[in-house]
Amino acid sequence: MKNRMKELRQEKGISQEKMATLLGVSRQTIISIERGKYNPSLPLAIQIARKFDTIVENVFLMDEDDLREV
Repeated sequence: MKNRMKELRQEKGISQEKMATLLGVSRQTIISIERGKYNPSLPLAIQIARKFDTIVENVFLMDEDDLREV
């Protein structure tokens, strides 16, 4: 699944370390999510969206391959 997490985080001027602290996860988790190597749980995805004052669908973008898996 693609995401806009890095873009949104940088727009807010938040470092990976600060984002990790705000979410209660490791910096490595933030890196993995931003690189698309890890899809967060639904509660974490909601928490991420709330930190950006938006909805989950504005942070995490499903493409056709993701839809086929559902």
